[in-house]
Amino acid sequence: MGDWVIGAFINLFGSIAINFGTNLLKLGHNERERHSMMDGEGMAGKVPLKPIIYFQTWRVGILFFIIGNCLNFISFGYAAQSLLAALGSVQFISNIAFAYFVLNKMVTSRVLAATAFIVLGNFFLVAFGNHQSPVYTPEQLAEKYSNITFLLYCLILILVVALHHYIYRRGEIVLAVSGQDLRPYWNMLLPFSYAVVSGAVGSCSVLFAKSLSNLLRLAMSNGYQLHSWFTYSMILLFLSTAGFWMARLNEGLSLFDAILIVPMFQIAWTFFSIFTGFIYFQEYQ
Repeated sequence: MGDWVIGAFINLFGSIAINFGTNLLKLGHNERERHSMMDGEGMAGKVPLKPIIYFQTWRVGILFFIIGNCLNFISFGYAAQSLLAALGSVQFISNIAFAYFVLNKMVTSRVLAATAFIVLGNFFLVAFGNHQSPVYTPEQLAEKYSNITFLLYCLILILVVALHHYIYRRGEIVLAVSGQDLRPYWNMLLPFSYAVVSGAVGSCSVLFAKSLSNLLRLAMSNGYQLHSWFTYSMILLFLSTAGFWMARLNEGLSLFDAILIVPMFQIAWTFFSIFTGFIYFQEYQ
């Protein structure tokens, strides 16, 4: 059994754990809203919400979310980033079950049909996708980060983030001051723009996690010393982008409906993670 198969299985378990944790996080936010409404009955004014950390469901969700991401981090050492990032679409499948049983959301026939296409796509992905995961030296990794194609991709990513952040802020203003006629349009565009910004930045954590996983494999096989400026830079960038992704995910769950925002988050994260792997590791070859 090839290393990529091990990485794929670890990634599948990690993705399911992440999705389960995400739904528990949303359930925790729902409980906070419900408690606020119960506490505010018979009282004048708005009762401030309790800090989300006080809710047990949210804390358990954070635990599953962290465990799932740790499993995904391990998996990146065994298979190509584009393969594992695309396999993360299994979260769409598990999200249906969790949304139905955990959040009591209705699942439509169109959602089930779309899920069938996801299963079919994953079948072709595993059969014909990139199964290689070579180990690079720190010098090779650093050279790839300074490649002109990758730098151009980073510039495009910054422009995409800036554009959708502007759209989101503009949408907030429009919804606050305009009439009902614009609401259906902006109510769909707002979570989409929010998810694009979150996914574009958060997906960079996958690249840094892949680089760190590569360094760990190099240290275990060739005795590479991890204490170097490059290793510390990767750790700092990984923690920054992963922390941003986690904070935006938690905030997005409190702002939007889970059955809408969770797939949008996952689509944006998967899309940018695949393209980052394509450009940086040249996995399109």
